[in-house]
Amino acid sequence: METTVEIVNTDQAAAWDGHEGDVWTEQADRYDAAGERILKRFFEAEIVETSDDVLDVGCGTGRLARDVARLASQGTVVGIDLSAKMLGLARERAAAENLTNVSFIQGDVQVHRFEPAVFDVAISSFGAMFFNDPFAAFSNIASALRPGGRLALLAWRELQRNDWLVELRAALAMGRDLPVPPPDAPTPFSLADQDRVRRLLDQAGYRDVAFQAIDEHMNLGATVEDAFAFAQTMGIVEGLSNGLDDAQRAQAMDNIKTMLAAHETSDGVMIGTSAWLITAVRA
Repeated sequence: METTVEIVNTDQAAAWDGHEGDVWTEQADRYDAAGERILKRFFEAEIVETSDDVLDVGCGTGRLARDVARLASQGTVVGIDLSAKMLGLARERAAAENLTNVSFIQGDVQVHRFEPAVFDVAISSFGAMFFNDPFAAFSNIASALRPGGRLALLAWRELQRNDWLVELRAALAMGRDLPVPPPDAPTPFSLADQDRVRRLLDQAGYRDVAFQAIDEHMNLGATVEDAFAFAQTMGIVEGLSNGLDDAQRAQAMDNIKTMLAAHETSDGVMIGTSAWLITAVRA
């Protein structure tokens, strides 16, 4: 019998269980490689212990969940995401890697009926920024954590600190005044403001909220052409190309190539990023 997935975050579900999720699944290896240095910093923080039961929020194609499953070898990992296609790839790769302590479920974290107090830690790698009701989501996550359970989230800092986004936007602007996403909307920057996040997590049932800045380079590809092929698939490039005529679009693509060439190194096309590692404890 097919289980009905309860969804209230309908706009994000339409994107991630639709075109956006399809593209991320197709480009999973590129996204994993791009974020390698950031993920390394996450593990250096020693968030997860060997016997932990772990919830991975917005797990996508499951890279973090699978790595954590190897680390929490005496525990379990459950990944949850809106995207059926991304979860399908996550399951395939977990099976190929013979990981028996990780599973994946499709669901909306804002309303998913977790069993109470079963996880030691809830984690997320850039998957917790897109809730249209973040209080409901983080409260629900807290209910699934055991007393004293930990929360650890990777999330982008402000737009202006992220060179990869600033420079892509500049390349695509073509004389337009591009809007800046509002800080309280479900966007990549919804967890950038420390004061807002502290208030939100305090109200949702957490304490000891802390922020660690992670400033690392993202590897967009081995060569400029490789990085350009990847960049063309990104949602920001697709979205900000809308409204451009053919000549403008061609110029914008040339701008992106020029930008990428300026960041080519012997290690690949490397461009700066800035993220938070946000940690907290269930009160």
